[in-house]
Amino acid sequence: MADAAFARRLLLEVFAAALGAVEGRAVVGQALADRPLHGPVWICAIGKAAQSMALGACDVLGPRVVGGLLITKPGHLDPSAFAGLGIECLLGGHPVPDGGSLEAGRRLPGALGALPAQTEVLFLLSGGASSLVEVPIAGLDLADLRRMNQWLLGSGLPIDAVNRVRKSVSRIKGGALLSALGDRPPRVLAISDVPGDDPGVIGSGLLVPEVGLAEGIAALDLPTWLSEWVERGLEERGALPTRGPEITLVATLETAKSAAADAGRRAGFAVRVDAHPVEGDAALAGRRLARALLAGPPGISIAGGETTLRLPDAPGRGGRNQHLALAAAIELAGHADAALLSAGTDGTDGPTDDAGALVDGATLERIRDAGLDAAQGLERADSGTLLEASGDLIRTGPTGTNVTDLILGWRG
Repeated sequence: MADAAFARRLLLEVFAAALGAVEGRAVVGQALADRPLHGPVWICAIGKAAQSMALGACDVLGPRVVGGLLITKPGHLDPSAFAGLGIECLLGGHPVPDGGSLEAGRRLPGALGALPAQTEVLFLLSGGASSLVEVPIAGLDLADLRRMNQWLLGSGLPIDAVNRVRKSVSRIKGGALLSALGDRPPRVLAISDVPGDDPGVIGSGLLVPEVGLAEGIAALDLPTWLSEWVERGLEERGALPTRGPEITLVATLETAKSAAADAGRRAGFAVRVDAHPVEGDAALAGRRLARALLAGPPGISIAGGETTLRLPDAPGRGGRNQHLALAAAIELAGHADAALLSAGTDGTDGPTDDAGALVDGATLERIRDAGLDAAQGLERADSGTLLEASGDLIRTGPTGTNVTDLILGWRG
C-alpha cells in the first residue's frame, strides 16, 4: 500500500499537470496562432492571469503590439516583463476594490476612446476583474464599494448573484464598457473562473450586456442599504447595448480536470471524474467529498467548482478551499489510505496567499497535537491557522491562470 507521503506527492503532481494545461501564456498563444490578428493591436488584459495572458499575446503578435493596458493584483505582476512594449501596468485591489481599482477604472475608458481607428483591440480577461477595475455610479465612493464587496464576499451568495449586484452599481460592468469602444469590434479571449463558464459572469461581464438584470437582483435578499444603492444604480445605467462581441474561452475548469485525469492515468491509477460542479457550503461539500472518497474504489478522484462560505463577524484566516479541506480532514481521520487536495487554480484562496490545502488521515491528529480544535476552526472560519499548524497548506504563488477550484482525492 502506498504511504501518505507518496499520496501527497502524487496529488501535487496531478494538480501541477492541471495548472499547466490552463496556463494563460500557453493558451492565449495557441488561440492567436490558430486565429491570428493582422493589424496593429492594442492589448487590454484584466484579471489575475493578465500578465501570463498578455505575454502569450506578445509572443505571437510581436511588433504588431502597439501598446496596451494591463490591470492585475499585487504579487501577480512583473513590470519588467513588458519593458519597451508600451503596455502600461496598473494594480487594483482584490478581493476588495481599492484606490488602484478606481484609478484603473478612470484610465480604461479614456484609453479605449483615444485609440486610432485602424488599431485592433484585444481583450484578455480572467477572474478577479470584478474588483481590480471599477467606475461606480454617482454617489458611491471607495468606502461604499469596499463595504458592499465585503458584505457580498461573506454573504454565501453564489458568484453569479454577487456579480449581478456588482453590475448594478457600476458604470463599466454588465456590458457598460462597450460604450467606450464605439463601433470598434474587439477580439476577446477569456479564461473562465465561474461555474457554467458564462462569459457574462467572468469579471462581471465588462463586455456582456445582461438582459433582465433588475429582475435577477429582485430575487436576492439584500440589506436595505444595499438594495437602495442597487435601485439607484439600475436607474443610472439606463439603456445599454443589447449585444456584445464574441468571447472565446481559452481555458476552463473542464480543461484542467481533463489534464488531471490524463496525469493520473499516466501514473498508473484508475481515475474517476465528477461531472457535476462542486458548489454550496464549503464544509458540507468537504464532508460529502471525503465520504465519497472513502466509500469509493482505489484510485484518483477529480472534481471542481466553487463553494460558498458564510463568514462570522470576525473571521479568522483561510478561504473556501481551506475550509473545505478542514471539513474533509475530520471525515478522513484515522484512514491512512486516503488524502484530499482542495486548491484555487489561481494560487490564492480567499484573502490569503495560500492556494488551499492537502489533508490526509493524520491531519486531525496533527491539529490536536498543536492544541487546536477542528470544529472550532470551522465555526470561526479559521481553517488556515489550523492547517498551517498541521503542515497541510499549499502555496504555489501566482499560477498564471484561474479556472475556479480543483479538488483531487486519492484512495489506496
